[in-house]
Amino acid sequence: MFEAFLSLITATTLLLGSPGPAPLALAATGATYGIKKGTPFLLGILLGLSCAIIGATAGLSALFTSFPEVKQICQFIGAAYICYIAYKIASAPIVVNHAASEAPRFKDGFILNLLNPKAYAAFLAIFSQFLLPFTESMMGYLVTGLTCLAVASIVDLLWLCAGGILKPIFSHPTQARIIRRVFAVLMLGSVIYALR
Repeated sequence: MFEAFLSLITATTLLLGSPGPAPLALAATGATYGIKKGTPFLLGILLGLSCAIIGATAGLSALFTSFPEVKQICQFIGAAYICYIAYKIASAPIVVNHAASEAPRFKDGFILNLLNPKAYAAFLAIFSQFLLPFTESMMGYLVTGLTCLAVASIVDLLWLCAGGILKPIFSHPTQARIIRRVFAVLMLGSVIYALR
């Protein structure tokens, strides 16, 4: 069982921790607004991820297999929303005026991961390859899902904190503009890659 847990944790860390829409948005939010103001966005992302876990275990793959057009529609809606978040990050004010500037909210994080095809694909892969070997299959899905959520919480918090470490650089307008645009371009690149 220990080896199965270790394999699950490693796979989850690699799949969910790799640069994609949610991690890049978290890093950019942390860099632009700081960790405290980015926490509601993080919590929304984790709730959206919970829905992806439930969706993956509830047979979303069967739906997408039976109706491929539904998967495409979800991918395009998700891509459009990720582009919106990328725009919001790229166009944030250079010097953050806490009264005028609004960090991405809980709702933004929830919608981002709810519509993130990478999250569903990751969990379909995890549940098909790394399901923990419990005698009751329901227990295997439950513990696997909770383990994935715990790993994702740590990984996503690290992305937010990594962005928070960059926050002092954002007091320099030229550097701030460049970093925000790099994050936005990386987010758009991850969307293009996912839609290929």
